[in-house]
Amino acid sequence: MKILQTNFHGDHNLGLFGKSSDKFCLVGNFVQEKVKQKIEEALKVKTVRTTVSNTDLVGVFCSFNSSGILLPKILTRTETENFNKLKKEFGVNIEVLKSKFTAVGNLVLCNDKGAVVSKLFSKTSKKRIEDCLGVEADYCSVAGMDVVGSSGVASNKGCVVHRDASEGEVKKIGEILKVQTDIGTANFGSPFVGSCCFANSSGVAIGESSTGPEINRIIEVLELL
Repeated sequence: MKILQTNFHGDHNLGLFGKSSDKFCLVGNFVQEKVKQKIEEALKVKTVRTTVSNTDLVGVFCSFNSSGILLPKILTRTETENFNKLKKEFGVNIEVLKSKFTAVGNLVLCNDKGAVVSKLFSKTSKKRIEDCLGVEADYCSVAGMDVVGSSGVASNKGCVVHRDASEGEVKKIGEILKVQTDIGTANFGSPFVGSCCFANSSGVAIGESSTGPEINRIIEVLELL
């Protein structure tokens, strides 16, 4: 099973509460065990439940690839300890960004080949992002907006971004992430595909209100056929 259509306690915006790389997946603590198991089946990676800033909004507050996890400065002490355990378990880097912009997951779109960074982050933060993720990063907008993370979903095979992204933005994002990139929607017309789903090279978890054509578009671009 490469495609999982589901909801988290009635919420179809799965990308707010989860993210995945080819090495592991993180979801909010409130995600039910049976749903977590289905995610593991679809994405073929271990899935860990956690919180960030005492919320389940893991997809909003963190961004990661197979090499590192980017986190905001609003972590609790317990969460810091938990992420340090994940650091050891998965052999990844951890970077707590000192930026006042804490919705890191909404502001960074990455895979194991590159990272698209919001222009809200300073050059110093961009360098820390590169060092943590082990990739080159560059600034770009999506549909003229700074929320590049919530406006796109990326894997090591492809990237789908906001339906109103310009041709120039699509081309640049594809060059940064080194994968084919195209526009799309999810959850019956939402252009914020990053808020609606999360994916890796093996599969995608997507809100159950997504239509057949939307899903077909995403699995085609992410090469999940």
